[in-house]
Formats: sequence, structure tokens, C-alpha cells
Amino acid sequence: MVVCGDDGLAHRLAAELRGVYGEQVTLVVPPSGRRVRQPVVGRARAASAALLDRMVSAAVSRAAGTNGAVVPPGEGAGNERVLEATEPTEAVLADAGVERAAALALVYDDDETNIRAALTARRLNPRLRLVLRLYNRRLGQHIEALLDQSAALATGDMSAAELDASTTVLSDADTAAPALAATAVVGTSKVVQTDGLLLRAVERTPPAPGQVADPGLCTLALLSATSSDPAGADGSEGSGEGGPRLLPDEDEIAAATGRGTVVLEQVSYTGPPQSTGRGRGVSVVPPFASLFSRRLRWSLAGLAGAVGALTVALSLVTGDHFLHSAYETLLDLFSINDPALNESPGRQVLQLLAGLLGLLLLPVLLAAVLEALGTFRSASALRKPPRGLAGHVVLLGLGKIGTRVLTRLKELDIPVVCVESDDDARGLATARRLRVPVVLGDATEEGVLEAAKIHRAHSLLALTSVDTTNLEAVLYARSIRPDLRVVLRLYDDDFATAVYRTLRAAHPAALTRSRSVTHLAAPAFAGAMMGRQVLGAIPVERRVLVFAALQVRGIPQLEGRTVADAFRAGHWRVLALDALAPEDRRPDLASAPPPDAPRAHPPASGLIWDLPSTYVLRAEDRVVLAATRQGLAQLTGRHRTAR
Repeated sequence: MVVCGDDGLAHRLAAELRGVYGEQVTLVVPPSGRRVRQPVVGRARAASAALLDRMVSAAVSRAAGTNGAVVPPGEGAGNERVLEATEPTEAVLADAGVERAAALALVYDDDETNIRAALTARRLNPRLRLVLRLYNRRLGQHIEALLDQSAALATGDMSAAELDASTTVLSDADTAAPALAATAVVGTSKVVQTDGLLLRAVERTPPAPGQVADPGLCTLALLSATSSDPAGADGSEGSGEGGPRLLPDEDEIAAATGRGTVVLEQVSYTGPPQSTGRGRGVSVVPPFASLFSRRLRWSLAGLAGAVGALTVALSLVTGDHFLHSAYETLLDLFSINDPALNESPGRQVLQLLAGLLGLLLLPVLLAAVLEALGTFRSASALRKPPRGLAGHVVLLGLGKIGTRVLTRLKELDIPVVCVESDDDARGLATARRLRVPVVLGDATEEGVLEAAKIHRAHSLLALTSVDTTNLEAVLYARSIRPDLRVVLRLYDDDFATAVYRTLRAAHPAALTRSRSVTHLAAPAFAGAMMGRQVLGAIPVERRVLVFAALQVRGIPQLEGRTVADAFRAGHWRVLALDALAPEDRRPDLASAPPPDAPRAHPPASGLIWDLPSTYVLRAEDRVVLAATRQGLAQLTGRHRTAR
């Protein structure tokens, strides 16, 4: 496996391939002076893998009588080779062994760099499995189709689905955004959403004594028994005895008293994103209601009511038709009628009142014109948090991750106020288009979070790329409101564990969660490199549960077994069966069709979710399953018995 990248995702992905799947990895990173520090989990696994290599080498040497000869590079379990290169040029890719590699992951932060390297790699090895990290989703669909077509033509087989050379385009922002948005909102579901497929998982609190918990479609996980304890494990990646239990069996669920659960609640079809939904496709022209302030609208309504009352009174006094009375009232209002010198006293009084009302109308009309012009002028400017705003989410950071989370929150119709220190941040255009209030300034400075109405906010999402900035902002927000719900993005697992336990001890009544974007995204990237159809992943505390579609053929743990016998607690569970014939199936359940391709309504996926436990899985079947990362590694046969 070859991994090329310039940030923490590359190190996390390499550690995932080594530690979980036992693969030989070549890591291509920038020179040491520009390299991002790899996560603690990566350093720990690298150290343990090196120690294990030395132990295995010594044992093999003693058995073979070679007097301690070292195992050649590339033959040790968990071996990693590191190359330093500024860019993934053709020479660098060739030196990394792309011609002989099974898969290549290009996870640079720049889309153009990844596309250029992917085109080069596909030419060097048409059968290479490619995994690209692209932020532009529409461009990613076209690039994926182009690279698959190129592989099919180069190998002389037009059926790209039958080739092991597949192209998968993923985005760490898209993978992590649903989990981050769900964590910030109470009651919001964890969602795995792909083209034509929606899997919704929800966290449920422990049932009261005497009540039976609703298992939903199935129970995916038991939450940590110490999740409400300041010394709990929710802030760490550990899977100790007190940590979460993924894919438990019925006995474990029955014995788990007082523990919350994550259940699969709904499986349904979801169509393509619509541009007319709330929170999307906001027009450049502001709506009519936003042209005028509420006070001005009430003033105009009062004037209209006064004109109507004068019209009715004039009709009653003079006995004229209502329309004629309205016409005379407007003439009096605009002071263009003759004075009522020879009229009755009632008519004269009404004319005086109409003239007075006309004087009041002039400043109101002027204010309306000025306010409308100011609204159009500021339509392209950033909005400020409105007065009286409460129950909103304060989003700190509008980079790649923050922008995707902002879009997700607006799709859920959740009020958001953004805080950004960079005037040229990527997400400011999105916030302007969605008409989301933005406070420009450093969140760690006094007065910035107050301007975002943090004292009346529902939760704080600290999603900058700097751990210390996120922590400082959270501590400052907690000093303003101790019971504030906070979700902070932390890269280092050990640091996240220490921060979580300290915050829980200092504020036991407040909800604290820490999330790592690379930790959430790495399983999906590693799964795609192994050749599986990874549909998505959901976080369970700081662990990850992956959903994937697998062909049963060649997997002894599934082929020829019933659904009940194929279930392995803590590792994998079969959720659905693709009932369509192999020639009618979609090649990839996780891929979306090209933007211009016609779509069926609804598309036929052929997935059967209420699969009986006695059904025997056949070789030609394709199943959708939930699994841990280690479980998927075992299903694909990538775990080596030597380890």
C-alpha cells in the first residue's frame, strides 16, 4: 500500500493500514521541516510494530541458524517505509513502487495535486486501486468515472466493475461533518447517507427500571458504562472494559443494565439533494420580509390601518361609495385635494386628520427606501447575530470541515452563528450565501464569543485546525456559561483523553465531546484501499463503526452460513441482502451517478433489510454489513496469522 499526503490524515491512514490490516505501507510525506507531526496512535503503533519486527526477526534467525540476520525490508509484519518528497511526481511514485502496489491513497490537502498524481499513477499501473481525497464533490464524480474508464480501456476490459482497479473519491470533510453536526445537537441522529441509501443510527438513554429498551432494527453498540463519569473513556480511543461495546450479542444487551445504546432506527431511500430545500439555494435577491425591519413593518401596517379607518369614517359621514371615499382620503393624504371649506364639520375634521397622517407618512416612506437600499447593499455582506437569538449553535472555524458542518446544520434547520478570524476563510462565501450570521475575530479574545451570543447558545462547536485554539475557546466559553454543551476537534488521542477527563471533572453537569476528523475519516479511506465498497462510518464515542457492501464469494466466514451463524459479536453483523441479479446490480452502492445522468424515481436498490436469520448466504450474494475495522480486516483475509 502506498499513502501520499501532507497532513495528519496520511499518518493516521498509514497507522490504520499497518495496525488494523497488517499491510506493508510506503508513506510519502514532505521533507521533515514541512511534515505534520503524526498522531500519538501512529507513533505508538509504529514503535510497537518495530519492536515486533525485531522480535520476529530474532526468532526466525534463531530457528534458521542465521546468527541474528535481520528480515529484509518489506517482509516484516507491519513494516513501513517512509519517503520524503515535496510533490508526488512520476519519479517519486515510481520510487514508491506504484507499479507493484495494490492500492494508492492520495490525501494531499490540495485537490489539484491529488488529481495530477492520480492521472500519473493510473498510467503507471492501470490495475492500481486508487483512493483520492477531493473536497469538490462534483469534480470528484467526473474524475472517478474518468479514471475507471481509463483502467478498463488500458486492461482491455470495458467492465470496470470486474476489475480490481477501482477509483474511490472520498472527502474527510464529508465523512466527518455528519458526526460533528450530530454531536452538537441533542436528539440529532447519526446518519450514513449515500446515493439512494440512508442509514440512521440514534443514541438512546438507558431505560427506566421495569421498562424494556426498544432495539430498533438492531443494536449497533452499547455506550461506555462510564460515559457520565469524569474518568470515563468517551474522550479516548481506548476499548477497555469500561469503553463502548460495538455489535453486541443478545446476552450482552440483556446484561448491560444502565448503559445507553446506539441502534439502527431507520433505513430508507433518500433522493439527490434538492436546490429548493430550506437552507439551500438561497437567492441573491433577499426575500421581501428582510427588506424592512420589524419595527418599520409595524409602522407601515399602522398607517395602512389608519387610512382604512379614515376611509370608512368618510364614507359614513358623506354617504359616498367606499371606493370614492378611499380616493378622496388618499387625495387628502397626499395634500392634493381642495380644502373642504363649504363641507360639513365632520368632513373638515377628517381632512385635517388625513393631512396629519400624510405628514407622518413621509418619514416612514423615506425610512423604508433607505432601509431597502441598505439591505440590497449589504446582501453580499456578512450578517450579524440578530437580537434575541437563543438556542443556536456557535460554530468556531470556517475551513473545510467547518464549512461542511455549517451546510449540514442548515440542512437540519438548526440556527447557527459562525466565528472566524480569517477574512479570506473558505467558508465565508457559504455563510454569506446561506445568510448565516458571522462574527469576525479571534474566539480566544474577550468579547468575540459574547458577540456570538454564547451565553444563550445551545452548544459550541470548536472546529479550527489548532488543538490549543479549540481548547482555549472552550475554556473561555465555559467561564461564561459553565453548563454549555461543547464539542471540540482534537487531533491527538492522548491529549483528547486528558482534556475530556479534566473538563468532565471540572464541569460534571455539562456535556463534553471531543472528535478527531482524521480518526473519523481514516477507516473509510483504509476500507476503500482494501477494495471494499465502504458506505460510511458512524462514531461511537471515539471509536468508529463502518458500513460496507461485500461480495460473499471467497469469504469463508460468510459463504454457506446462515445470517445468524455469520454474525460475530464485536466484529461484524449482516444487515441487508442485495436481491437483484448480479448483472442488474449497481457496481457501487456508495457512488453517485454523474450529475447529468437520468435517475429513476425511486431507484431500484434491491436491498432486503428484514433478512431472516435462517437465510443461507450464497457465493453470488452481496450483503451490507456493519463491522469494526478489525472485523472487516478479518473478513477480507488481510490479517496475517504470524501476527
